[in-house]
Amino acid sequence: MDNRAQLLEAAGKAINQRDFVSAHKACVTLIKQWGDDAHAYFLLGIIHIEMGQVNKAVSLLEKSNALEARPLTFAYLAKCHALKGDMAAALTAVDNAPVDALERALEMDTVGVSLSRVGAHERALPYFEKAIALSPQNPFFYYNHAVSCKFAGNFDAARDGFEKAIALKPDYYQAHFALSDLGGITARDNHIDRLSELKEQLKDNADGGLHIGHALAKEFEAIGNYRGAFEVLNKAKAPKRKQFADIDSRFQALFDFLEQTAADSAKIKSGSDSDSPIFVIGMPRSGTTLVERIISNHSQVTSGGELQDFGVAVKELTRTASNQVLDLATLAAAEDLDFTALGERYLERTAFLRKDHQFVVDKLPFNFFYVGLIRRALPKARVVCLVRDPMDTCIGNYRQLFSINSPYYAYAYDLMNIGRFYQRFEELMARWKAHHPQAIRLQSYEALVTNPQEEVRELISFCGLEWEPQCVQVETNNTPVSTASKVQVREAINARSVGRWKHYAEYTKSLQQLLGIST
Repeated sequence: MDNRAQLLEAAGKAINQRDFVSAHKACVTLIKQWGDDAHAYFLLGIIHIEMGQVNKAVSLLEKSNALEARPLTFAYLAKCHALKGDMAAALTAVDNAPVDALERALEMDTVGVSLSRVGAHERALPYFEKAIALSPQNPFFYYNHAVSCKFAGNFDAARDGFEKAIALKPDYYQAHFALSDLGGITARDNHIDRLSELKEQLKDNADGGLHIGHALAKEFEAIGNYRGAFEVLNKAKAPKRKQFADIDSRFQALFDFLEQTAADSAKIKSGSDSDSPIFVIGMPRSGTTLVERIISNHSQVTSGGELQDFGVAVKELTRTASNQVLDLATLAAAEDLDFTALGERYLERTAFLRKDHQFVVDKLPFNFFYVGLIRRALPKARVVCLVRDPMDTCIGNYRQLFSINSPYYAYAYDLMNIGRFYQRFEELMARWKAHHPQAIRLQSYEALVTNPQEEVRELISFCGLEWEPQCVQVETNNTPVSTASKVQVREAINARSVGRWKHYAEYTKSLQQLLGIST
């Protein structure tokens, strides 16, 4: 084995041992001694992915591809772009990493997870299936495959996959939660004993306890034990409440700033001329996915799902130093942007979605933080904001296990924080609606589900679309759903969840008092 091969082998071993300093040194030494080397740059890219330096990783992987384009390198480029929320770039990278061109199970899983991350669940399935075929004893591959099956609507395959993952790794708490989240729980057919035993085993694992607590809460709810559900949620969320003790003040500062600058959003001086985007916003668990399914069932509309692109475009153009997309410094800097450039950058990032449709739905709920910027950057865009009963919304947020690594959802571990967050959201949207009465539709969730024929017609008209009867038939919309509503929105529009919070009325007196609710 020559010195070059030895250095590559040493770098690979060091990466496997997470000794990134030694791995980096070996790659740099190789390049200095032997010149540019595609695999050395590839390994440097992997090192920077593992270190969380995704932009640097992209540059190194692109350098590797410039020397020798390989499907393997494109697989990890897809991962980088997916981590950045750049759906178009991720899908382009995947085009250059087809299933048949990859050799190892981990490579298949890497591409599959990247596709799943950007909502392309059906396209991810063949990658996961080949990963499982190559490595049938790996529980993580079964889990990842099952997640995409769940979002693609194949619930039986999802259950089977989660159970196989658990059989191989009995303490796989993410799989336990995902299985409970699929529903189908009865007093005779449930996982409560198994989950209760695992909960005790994971009592010192905050993230594990959070997942199992939410799983138990869902199963307790299904058999009517609401006290048990609420108690287990409270206990499971306690460590996260401590971790995010300052989150309420951080969000309050964002709302303060946005309310102070709301009037400026009415002073539209420029912006893109496109009327393509339809933004569906609102509190999580307020019906945004339902409205997305309604609008995207129209023949002229497609959906991008929960796109990160507007916030990322703001971050790119402001170039603020923080490592968060949404923060006070970035919002303040955005007030001085070239809003035409902002609108065009958003349209550029989402152009691939508009190939065969005139309109695109972007249903990231938290885009409500950007309404003022959206109005200036894309003045012809439609904005639909869901407004739901405050208690149903707040309890829905508390009951839901959101992404534990996302700063967006850090308010959801404390019931009173959720209540204050809701109040500020409602006040902000009322202010923006007053400044933009014709451009923003405040859509009542309760009105929509109790009178769908009339409400859907008005909603479609607001979006500038001709009436098409299939819009009210959301159960016929077969596109994948990557949100917490993946089961519910495959049913016909119904009002079963209205007033669900009352199951918890006995345990939420302080929240009711905060929100001015009388029962």
